[in-house]
Amino acid sequence: MQLSYSTRDLVPAQRRTAWQKAIASVYFPLDLVFQGSRQGSGVFEGSLEAWTLGSVSISRNCSNGLLYRRHEQHLVEECDESYLITVPELAEVRFLQDGQDVSCQPGGFLIERSHLPYEFSHRDPASLWVLKVPKAVLENRISRPERLASLRFDARTGAGALFVDMLRLSVARITEFDATAQQLIGCQLVELLAAAVSSDSRVLTGSSTTVRHAHLCRAEDIIRSRLRDPALTPQSVADACGISLRYLQQIFEEEDTTVGTQIRTQRLMQCDQRLRDPHFRGSISQIAYACGFGDQAQFSRSYRAHFGRTPSDTRAEARRNH
Repeated sequence: MQLSYSTRDLVPAQRRTAWQKAIASVYFPLDLVFQGSRQGSGVFEGSLEAWTLGSVSISRNCSNGLLYRRHEQHLVEECDESYLITVPELAEVRFLQDGQDVSCQPGGFLIERSHLPYEFSHRDPASLWVLKVPKAVLENRISRPERLASLRFDARTGAGALFVDMLRLSVARITEFDATAQQLIGCQLVELLAAAVSSDSRVLTGSSTTVRHAHLCRAEDIIRSRLRDPALTPQSVADACGISLRYLQQIFEEEDTTVGTQIRTQRLMQCDQRLRDPHFRGSISQIAYACGFGDQAQFSRSYRAHFGRTPSDTRAEARRNH
């Protein structure tokens, strides 16, 4: 699905209100301060396009200088947390969240968290590419994605450059793909994003020592790659990492979780992602077994305890929205 907004055909008096509504529709509610003049009398110009790729979306935002504010009151009725990965194509942008103040120029990208207040601004006319990813989708590939918020990443070389290239190319060729292929491309964008950020030393070191965190990342990768195996256990993860079970448990305890909890959570996240995909035709029991649950009743109980709804409710809602 594609959405398109432009102020070009609106009279100046209508442009700012229309732009605020467009921003809320594509991202989420924000307060806007237009950088025209001190009295706000400048003529505003902006265009905004958005494309859906399964559970993620891409947008291209071009406008005059703006200050976007996300306040506490915006979060009261928000249920679904998401992350915005913003790639400035023209002009420097500034982002403030959770005590962090970061600037990002073309050639980089930064990550914004929707469930905390923030300020995002650019003084000069800017062109931005933005990937919006639900928290649940990002957690399925990157553990504790909140660590990434307010960090600036390099997009000039390696996986970062490939991520940005694919972001642009996906939109340029989106009409050539059906809905199933678009869902796959959205997943691949998240995979590339994960590759780009996971190689950064600030993410690798985390809150543990470098060696411990390297073991943690390897264990998480092993868990994600073997979720289909109902025999996946903390012991088998430890064996695959080449460390003792007790040492592995200590590493996860430092992250306020356990190996078993991580296995169960990752399975539930993967099931949830498939249930939300209106193009996935497998039954609920097939989804549960494919993600490593050996008993559908146990899966349904675990799913409801984790998400507060039944698998059937999630699937029905996804199909209604589609």
